[in-house]
Amino acid sequence: MLLPAQSFNREPHAYKGDFGHVFILAGSECFMGAACLCSQSAMRSGAGLVTLGIPKSLQFIASLKLTEVMTLPLPETKQATLGEKAEKGIKAFLKKADCLLMGPGLSRHPDTQRLIRRVLTTCDKPLCLDADALIALAGHLDILKSLKNRPVLTPHTGEMAHLLGISVKDVQNNRKKVAKEFALRYNTILVLKGHQTIVASPEGKIYINKTGNPGMATAGSGDVLAGMLAAFLGQGIAAYQAACSAVYAHGLAGDLAARDMTEVSLIASDIIEYLPKAFKKIKSPK
Repeated sequence: MLLPAQSFNREPHAYKGDFGHVFILAGSECFMGAACLCSQSAMRSGAGLVTLGIPKSLQFIASLKLTEVMTLPLPETKQATLGEKAEKGIKAFLKKADCLLMGPGLSRHPDTQRLIRRVLTTCDKPLCLDADALIALAGHLDILKSLKNRPVLTPHTGEMAHLLGISVKDVQNNRKKVAKEFALRYNTILVLKGHQTIVASPEGKIYINKTGNPGMATAGSGDVLAGMLAAFLGQGIAAYQAACSAVYAHGLAGDLAARDMTEVSLIASDIIEYLPKAFKKIKSPK
């Protein structure tokens, strides 16, 4: 279920291409932070290469902020969100990528939401959908059934309620049942975030995570998790194992950070900062 300790070893002759090229579609004028957080966490989680597809007017800012991440400027709307004309460039770039993360900070602009669905229907790479990509699926969930690769979805309780058209309370009171039924019905790996995050597979497997703390209930924490998950997918790890392992390591990094910084002061970038310590602890539990 979780990655074994030896998974974090690397061969002496390894090169960056061995560890996957993660393609991320994230960010808009008001939500650049989401794009930066998921890109940085993907790099910190072992991705060999990360390319961030971003509205062209924001490319300069992204390139300054993200030293190790490549950027792909794409056509945008007047509101500086990814526009439908970006589809051609996205599909062309996907040919060289090993996985796609789509959603953090993309916005709910109608053109962007349509773009998300169009990219989704033709993507043949391992796929992680988060945040605004989940909003784009509301009312269009049957798209998930036709995908070549089983996608990983990472909703929090509110996004799950929106997807299903039910109340947040209904989701909160039946988290395990909701996750299990959704994964089965739509052939997805469902990561229902929250206290003791639940990972469900279409085969009925359920993982309930025990790491993490209330300090992680902070803006950007989910973006960090999405980047981690994409990094694992890009390295060829099976979707269910990638999801369980990312959730565990994400929570562990948060626990280590909270131990030093307190839960009250914890912010999302602290989780990224503590990922090396989390992976070191997983690699050498003693």
